Amino acid sequence: MVNNERNRLSTAAAALRDAYSRGPILPLRDALGPDDAEAAYEIQAINTAHWIASGRVKVGHKVGLTSRAVQAQLGVSQPDFGVLFEDMRIDEGGSLPARVLLQPKVEGEIAVRFGTGLLERVPTPNTVRAAIDGVAPAIEVVDSRIADWKITFADTVADNGSSAYFVTGDRFQPLDDLDLFSCGMVLELNGEVVSTGAGAACLGNPLNGATWLAQTLAARGTPIRAGDIVLTGALGPMVALRAGDAVRVTIGGMGSVGFICKGNS
Repeated sequence: MVNNERNRLSTAAAALRDAYSRGPILPLRDALGPDDAEAAYEIQAINTAHWIASGRVKVGHKVGLTSRAVQAQLGVSQPDFGVLFEDMRIDEGGSLPARVLLQPKVEGEIAVRFGTGLLERVPTPNTVRAAIDGVAPAIEVVDSRIADWKITFADTVADNGSSAYFVTGDRFQPLDDLDLFSCGMVLELNGEVVSTGAGAACLGNPLNGATWLAQTLAARGTPIRAGDIVLTGALGPMVALRAGDAVRVTIGGMGSVGFICKGNS
């Protein structure tokens, strides 16, 4: 990569990092085109390396854009991914202060945990399934450092998949006897049902999302590691999150998980 290109991407990466504390920025139109996945993932990688060097601990990935409707909206034909860090984790039943958020939304998802790493050049659905040692209901708190969520595919990729925080159930269950295809998902805010969906909404099956990620990371030379947690993608529409909201997601056969978004007082 020539110096001018590297400087351009590094400047965009720094702007995204600053937005966490200073507030949302304009879309990255000057740094990359709306569908420039290569440059967008390079910006994401720059920030990932910066955060790891600063002491953050990587614990897995999130898969996004798994809904066909959202893909059509952004004019893309594939999902994207971002990195999960330990300090993004919310304890089940815990709380998250609203002051650390910009324009948050919540999604109900299925999390998978890998008991073994995937060192194959091209992981197959069977080897991905065999490597997973448990699944659990999950909530992803998504947030955009891009003002008003006016994102392109490249914007959300560069912005670490528009990720923010996540919470998973305390118990990861074996895949055996679980139906990830037709299992229902209910997301409640303050006891009111605000989003519903099913496993099939995630690329036809959440395991398809996990397989896409495994193959994509293997091709990039950064394979899934033992112990990694993967949020496989939303099972229903995302919903705006506000201070004081109590969030709970229930997934058929897996139980429920929740947290409270604490006010700023």
